[in-house]
Amino acid sequence: MTDTARLTVRRQRRPLRAQAGGIILLVCFALLFLLGFIGIALDLGRLFVVRNELQTALDSCALAAAQELDGQSDAITRAISAGSAAAAPNRVNLQSNDWDGQGQLGQSDFSFRDASYTLTTSPGAARYAECSHTQPGVRMWLLQAMGAFNGDTAGNPATRSVSARAVATRASGQSACPVPVAVVAKNGAGAPNYGYAVGDWVVVKSLQGQQSGSPLAPGEMGWFNLDGSQSGKETKDELSEGALCGTTVDQNVTLKTSGNIQAAATQWNYRFGLYKGNDTPSGGHPDYSGVEYNTSNWPAGRNAWPDFKLKRASHAPHAGKVGAYSPISAALHAQYGSSRRIVTVPVLASGANTKVVDFVCMLMLDPMKQPQDAVHMEFLGNAADAAAPCVNSGLAGYVAGPLVPVLVR
Repeated sequence: MTDTARLTVRRQRRPLRAQAGGIILLVCFALLFLLGFIGIALDLGRLFVVRNELQTALDSCALAAAQELDGQSDAITRAISAGSAAAAPNRVNLQSNDWDGQGQLGQSDFSFRDASYTLTTSPGAARYAECSHTQPGVRMWLLQAMGAFNGDTAGNPATRSVSARAVATRASGQSACPVPVAVVAKNGAGAPNYGYAVGDWVVVKSLQGQQSGSPLAPGEMGWFNLDGSQSGKETKDELSEGALCGTTVDQNVTLKTSGNIQAAATQWNYRFGLYKGNDTPSGGHPDYSGVEYNTSNWPAGRNAWPDFKLKRASHAPHAGKVGAYSPISAALHAQYGSSRRIVTVPVLASGANTKVVDFVCMLMLDPMKQPQDAVHMEFLGNAADAAAPCVNSGLAGYVAGPLVPVLVR
């Protein structure tokens, strides 16, 4: 090949080499942009996940806090305690059990509003519970590296914060999650209190005595299952924390429970902080207090509710053993307690006692050693009465029935 030919070939190759170098640069820039888009997708996706986890926790917080807003003097204190306890089990920041070590809800994360939606610190006026929280320190994976690469560390920090809030109140619910115990109106008495005065003590027939399924007389209380069955296991399940919801006015019922009624007695006693064997309060939560009321320690035989509020505020435990059941400490009542002794009770029509006509609010007064023991409840008013302290889960937003917590924001 002549020198002229070689020179011609070299001149032809040089543009190709120059183009190859340009393609490499273009690929590098494209990879950089692609890395940026991946970073945005991963890091913003993480923020979205953390925000949804936090919102779930705050929804639980607001519902639990609103449940305690019954106008009593300790309502806000109980609301903060209940809201914190409800939020804590929810995992936040990619299912971190301790919220990635950034701290969970504190007292400053709670606020309360009155009926006109004005901020208030009055327990008697509080009608809305608001939980709000900012989760700091959510680590960025790739956007941080992008910031270091392009020098914009302020716009692409190593961590970001996520905020959420939830507001709940209590609304009337047409259906409820009552305990499987019913009361019959007194002769000739109707709504709202069916012949009972606030503070009255009413005897609940024993579980064993209710096995016959005999109709209740006016003014009596007895056991039945909300699902219409007669199984003692169902009675136990409906007394547990997985209570059956959906009981409505005009629902037909059968007054009878049989079979394993000992387990139902055990569930009743959990609410007083009384356990036997290997049972623990983490598996069957107690009320805030286990104090028992009877005519020996409360000779008046009525109106124990004001004293119970004081005992509940101090998490007072049951005074001693009840048969095979042993009490837990005040500290465990504080740790695991919730409102479990103030319950919604169906009112049955007189006669054959086959139909639910309303709901009332009652306080569980005493535990039972054995299923053959009768127990007692104190009448606290109609469940839909805003002055009654009855707080219960249910289907909210209707015009009748007990007040139940419902999210509004």
